Parts: sequence; C-alpha cells; structure tokens
Amino acid sequence: MNARENVINDAIYPAQVRAGRALIGWTQDKLASESGLPKRTIARIEGGESSPRSSTITAIRTALEAAGVEFVPENGSGAGVRLRK
Repeated sequence: MNARENVINDAIYPAQVRAGRALIGWTQDKLASESGLPKRTIARIEGGESSPRSSTITAIRTALEAAGVEFVPENGSGAGVRLRK
C-alpha cells in the first residue's frame, strides 16, 4: 500500500499524526487525553488500520494544532508537519 492509499480524512496521513506527536513529545496517551479520544483509536489511525470519521480527525488535528503543530499539505514532495513559528 502506498502513502496515497493510506490517506485519512481531511488529507492527513497516519505518518503526519505520528510525526506531529513526536515534534511536541506527546505519547499516544497524551494525544488521546488532549483530543478526548480513546488511545486505541489513536493507535489504529496511526497504524493505518481505520478510516476515521471527520469528527475524529478534527479532534486530533485541533489538539495537535493547539500544541503548535502545523500540517503541511501535499505539495508534490509529500505532506508533512512542522512546528508553528
């Protein structure tokens, strides 16, 4: 399976969620707590095991963005994350 097949709603890749957590030093437990989602949901999303609802992705994205993570859209060389300046 290539990365394009593993995209989740709102154009966020599982690798972006993992990388975003790593940038701010969060565990899956911390992201679960901050997003209000079960840890198992976070793990399944990061593992590419599920196609989550838009509301689930919004919760993850909102929590990571509030902590300073910025999602970089696909630009020909791939999508990514970075810390907000």
